[in-house]
Amino acid sequence: MGGNTDEDVAARLKRLEDLEEIRQLFEDYIFHLDRGHFPEYAGLYAKEGKMRLGPAKADGREEIERVARESFSHPDGVMQNGRMGGFHIVSGPRIELNGDTATGEVMWTVIARGDDGIPKVTMVGHHVDDLVREDGQWRFARRRGYLDMP
Repeated sequence: MGGNTDEDVAARLKRLEDLEEIRQLFEDYIFHLDRGHFPEYAGLYAKEGKMRLGPAKADGREEIERVARESFSHPDGVMQNGRMGGFHIVSGPRIELNGDTATGEVMWTVIARGDDGIPKVTMVGHHVDDLVREDGQWRFARRRGYLDMP
């Protein structure tokens, strides 16, 4: 599994750091989305990033922030326990690195309280991502969302 030269070790370490940063990007995305932190949410995209999540489509951080606020805010603006009515679980990240670009896919599940107050799964889907290292940090160049189970 790879050589033991300083260059080999440095390359393997860089790969692990990149993979971890991208996994953290997936987690930060859900964290900010669920809490309605729309400026921080939009900041996870590249400057010219593209959001394609069903009917919610936007290009560039400013438009992404606006569209996310309009599309994903709780209808009555009520936050419950610091969240907007429910929460996401991300799982199964797959990442393919290629220098300063990468592709990825992650599954997501939404949990919310039903009318009876009992938590239930309300949606399951996945994101397909094109990622880019911009200004030294991994960002979403294009994020596409797909609903697998409404």
